[in-house]
Amino acid sequence: MCGVPMAVCLAALVAVDPPALRARGLEHGYNLDFDAARAAFKDAIDADPRDAIAYRLVAATTWIELLFEQGAITVDDYLGQARANVARRPPSAALDTAFHDALGRALTLGDERLRDHPQDADAQYQAGAAYGVLASYTATVEGRVRGSFGPARRAYQAHERALDLDPHRADAGLIVGLYRYAVANLPAPLRLVAYLVGFGGDRERALHLVEEAARVPSEAQANALFTLIVMYNREARYDDAMRVIGELQRRFPRNRLLWLEAGITALRAGRPAEAKAALEEGLARASRDPRPRAFGEEARWKYAYGASLVALKDRAAADRELRAALPGAARDWVRGRIHKELGKLADLAGDRARALDEYRLADRLCRADHDSDCAEDVKTLKKTGYR
Repeated sequence: MCGVPMAVCLAALVAVDPPALRARGLEHGYNLDFDAARAAFKDAIDADPRDAIAYRLVAATTWIELLFEQGAITVDDYLGQARANVARRPPSAALDTAFHDALGRALTLGDERLRDHPQDADAQYQAGAAYGVLASYTATVEGRVRGSFGPARRAYQAHERALDLDPHRADAGLIVGLYRYAVANLPAPLRLVAYLVGFGGDRERALHLVEEAARVPSEAQANALFTLIVMYNREARYDDAMRVIGELQRRFPRNRLLWLEAGITALRAGRPAEAKAALEEGLARASRDPRPRAFGEEARWKYAYGASLVALKDRAAADRELRAALPGAARDWVRGRIHKELGKLADLAGDRARALDEYRLADRLCRADHDSDCAEDVKTLKKTGYR
């Protein structure tokens, strides 16, 4: 029938099957192999030029690569205070163009299908997913949080409608849950504004929706798992966050940043020995990884490792790592946290005057970058010191 061995026939079928190509691209993307991911998604587009999903995934991969270039690589980058505009490095012109070209096509195809099939849950989902990527890009890469509200509302409403049409559509719960969670954490006046423009709240329902999206296999499942890391850290559910990180490490072992995330999460949980072990494994993986580093990545590893050594009272090694981290720190909040740890070392050495100098500098840097967690820690350290 095929004229060649059956295995070759099957391989050829897989090679032009858009879902299989998209799955391959997602695996590459979550393993930080961005070029290979885009190539797989473009093969899916060649197989079906009206595959809106593949265009969206090209855009989403390009968005993640731009965040990588900007150094937004761990949960810490997403736990600060929300503001209308956030200072960002200008995006690479080539990647910015590639993003908008791909996403523009995804939006066009999604809107066309939704116009023709407004009662179809998948049409609602695909259109909403494309607007969700646009909202994420606007808020993170461009730093225009207020500018993201329009596409975010379109995404939220489309995915709420998808859930109304098909309550078993767990993947639609990701965006609905994410936005509900964000609204639930806003101050009361902003929460009221969000309600008035069409968003819902409810933290418990939000977590349930994202957990369901992470449980049910779909192209959104891995994204839901990464989202849960942020949510569980915000909720101080560190064991749950570590469980999710472990699952992602098994699924995407080439993503060295998952070991950095594990180390930082263990530090938040007050388990420095566990943090040190995770960071040492991650550093070993990074030393064998020839791929480009994220902007400021080396400093993030050194800061986290130094912080684990401070907590373990290994003062000399901690001082060495933290001082090595300072020159490469890409953001004020990272520099502020490094100085906070240096203040702890000064306290451990009995030099209270130097510790206070470090804490004051840390406070100034963290507040300048709206790192409220760091500022609160420093406020306590200035009063009571570190022992």
